[in-house]
Amino acid sequence: MPKSLDFLVEFLRLSKPFWSSKQKLKIRGITFLLAILTIMQMILAVVVTQWSAALFNALEQHSMRGLITQIGVLAIIFVADMAITGTHLATKRNLQIYWRDWLTDHVISRWMHDGRHYLISHLPGEHDNPDGRIAEDCRVASESAVALGHSLFYCILLLIGFSEVLWSRSGVVTLNLDGWQIPIYGHLVWIAIIYTALASWLGWQVSLPLTAATNARQSAEADFRASLLEAQENSQAIALIHANNYERQLFRDLFYKIRDVWNTQTTAWRNIQIFSTGYASLNMAFPILISAPRYILGMISLGTMMQAAQAFQQMVGALSWPVGNAGGIAEWRASVERVLSLLKVLDNVDEELAQPDHWIQVKTSDQPVLAFRDLSIAKYDGPVLANNINMEIGLGEHVLITGNPYTGAKLFRAIAGVRPWGRGVIELPSQGRLFFMPPRPHLPTGTLRNAICYPASRRVFSQEQLEQALRLVGLENLIDQLDQQDNWINTLARGEQQLLGMVRLLLNRPQWIFLQEAFDSLDPQEEERMLRLINEQLPDATLLVISHLPNGEAFYSRRLAL
Repeated sequence: MPKSLDFLVEFLRLSKPFWSSKQKLKIRGITFLLAILTIMQMILAVVVTQWSAALFNALEQHSMRGLITQIGVLAIIFVADMAITGTHLATKRNLQIYWRDWLTDHVISRWMHDGRHYLISHLPGEHDNPDGRIAEDCRVASESAVALGHSLFYCILLLIGFSEVLWSRSGVVTLNLDGWQIPIYGHLVWIAIIYTALASWLGWQVSLPLTAATNARQSAEADFRASLLEAQENSQAIALIHANNYERQLFRDLFYKIRDVWNTQTTAWRNIQIFSTGYASLNMAFPILISAPRYILGMISLGTMMQAAQAFQQMVGALSWPVGNAGGIAEWRASVERVLSLLKVLDNVDEELAQPDHWIQVKTSDQPVLAFRDLSIAKYDGPVLANNINMEIGLGEHVLITGNPYTGAKLFRAIAGVRPWGRGVIELPSQGRLFFMPPRPHLPTGTLRNAICYPASRRVFSQEQLEQALRLVGLENLIDQLDQQDNWINTLARGEQQLLGMVRLLLNRPQWIFLQEAFDSLDPQEEERMLRLINEQLPDATLLVISHLPNGEAFYSRRLAL
């Protein structure tokens, strides 16, 4: 199957659920209205050519009455054209935003499902810069699909409508070949088809390099944006170690890639523009030139010649749709392929996770224990990091994870169900909430209140609860800033961020707590204080801790060596 056909099949498979989504009645209604308005636009275009023929005939006959009549008809056409065009634009944009809304939600739902956004970051495949694929490529894929689909439908209608007009105005041309007289019916239609077929083939050849160039540019732009975003998120670390020149050179190198693909794209666009300009200039004169001999010979009137010329131009324009939209098709296809490649990687993850023998199995037990049964932890590409882990941890136990903290972090992710590589079974207790504290809590931009309550709603916790938790951990100075908006990752020191993670823990009061070097930015005395605070506030909670605290043995009843 040709690549273009494969691509169309994949795109249709992607877009099919949109037409049967929850808002299918509204979507289908908008699409039907758009089709009706497009038909009306085509009818109006045919009426304009008829009006043009009548106008030129009136001018040729020096008829003032005919001229005044055509002015009145023009006023009606003018009002109808404005009304149809305005309604059509609003309807088309409504369909575009509905499709973009659905596609964006569809991709985000797949990407954020059960930590897939984390899993695919460790897997091979074309899924770099998912933010750009979701924000920009979903927009281009949906908006351009509507725009290109509408223009194609309109061109088909023009082809149907003006083929009949051009055929009727062509008459019969007779060729004399050595005494043989061969009548040719609708010769202008055949000339238009041959002329457009040749031009379309040449135009398509000229536009072929644009698809690859557009895809390369979108990838380069996404890499550049991602690098800038990474620098913004780590601005404090960059400033402290004076890595400004390194980052500047990195930005410059990434932008040089943009310049390279920009030049390649410019060359492709230049060739298309040269061809399109010449083609447009020829279209302006060619239909009049081929109709002029019949007018000069008195076989047709001036109005008929102008109507035939306009019908020829409309038919050629309709047949030239692939050439005229080559750039838009290239950009649309590149964006759709980037969205499809992200979804393909997510499909691969789903398929692999559906094979239970290849992954760690996370199950729920009726017993109030966390159990590891013949558990092995491995990397995605195969190497085993820890083997034959067998252990049962009951309510209220405090377990210190020793050995390699890198492997311990992967154990926590396996328990959370976001890193399934390995073998064996993890049994989770059916009762009680699991709470994970990474080394750096995520603090979304916004008010401090929302950042602390994340991912729960701010209404879950009262002002009194927030103030009490902040005072317990020693952050009472932030009470007055609870409703202040800021980028807290850049505003607060790492130690303060870890203390906010402790505030979340106290607010949520979980029964199963997993601390992954959650207080490593605090001094040992402060880290001990946090562990004592957990013991005091949550005496029945189970703790699994990865820590380098030198004098913390008294807090733990058991060890798990990795």
